[in-house]
Amino acid sequence: MRKFITFTAGIAAVALLAGAAQAQTMLKASHQFPGGKGDVRDDMVQMIAKEVKAANVGLDMQVYPGASLFKPNDQWNAMVNGQLDVSLFPLDYASGKVPAFSATLMPGLIRSQDRAKRINASPFMKDVRAEIEQHGVIVLSDAWFAGGVAGKDNCIVKPDDLKGKKIRAAGPTFAAMWEAAGASIINPPSNEIYNAFQSGVANATDTSLGTFASMRLYEVAKCLTAPGNNALWFMYEPVLMSKKNFEKLNKQQQDAIIKAGKDAQAFYEGKADAVNEEALKAFRDHKAQVVTLSDADYSAWLELAKKSSYAKFAKDVPNGQKLIDEALAVK
Repeated sequence: MRKFITFTAGIAAVALLAGAAQAQTMLKASHQFPGGKGDVRDDMVQMIAKEVKAANVGLDMQVYPGASLFKPNDQWNAMVNGQLDVSLFPLDYASGKVPAFSATLMPGLIRSQDRAKRINASPFMKDVRAEIEQHGVIVLSDAWFAGGVAGKDNCIVKPDDLKGKKIRAAGPTFAAMWEAAGASIINPPSNEIYNAFQSGVANATDTSLGTFASMRLYEVAKCLTAPGNNALWFMYEPVLMSKKNFEKLNKQQQDAIIKAGKDAQAFYEGKADAVNEEALKAFRDHKAQVVTLSDADYSAWLELAKKSSYAKFAKDVPNGQKLIDEALAVK
């Protein structure tokens, strides 16, 4: 009888363990950036994965870097539809579906890393996050990435420097300004820029400093126009989560992933300047020229942006002018 009871208790214990294993929820996280190579964006997502697992609330997360699960532009729909749980996603990539998102990659709107931190608490970002949530996704981590423009053969400092160039533009607002400067536009995702430079498909590009470094673009570019005090290029690349899938989690799990997202944001903000400097060093180490915009050059680009990018956005996007004004109001 004792053997039978022991045997039955053993079966019950195994069943309980099996039930616990089944109760573990595995989240899928995707992004287009290199994994394990020091790209801070991968570091952020990996950090969230480790924290949610360590929280011991029945959550685990598998990270798929390097566009290994979804193509870069497909990640937004995958989150909206619930096929994908989490992504560190350049929001402007979804501007074809939600035109207001182009405000998060607008020439001259952010200007510096310090201002990027301040803008996170502004009415501008409140409106952007509301737009994200309205379309079925929520923000786990805010992150603004400084960037610049690189030339395969020359420095891009004044609008005239782009005449006749084939430039890869990260989004429609920059494309409008580059076109106004006399360039033609191509649109491969950031993980294809290196090959585009090598093959001559592109001879200029704009992208984040993190991408310039992790995609080794210093090997194929002659000159980088870096942010300095007059950054034209900042892009909002938040960590996002499918709202549909977030709402399936219990309260403990939701709290764990929200906390992990905030921790990842703080981690990035604490090392953003170092990440930027590391990218610039890589260019200098490879004998590429690194320049910045003077106040006069910045003003020339901004005037061109107002006539092209800003005007088009205000005309085409409901509340477009309101978003621009809210962003520019942040001191």
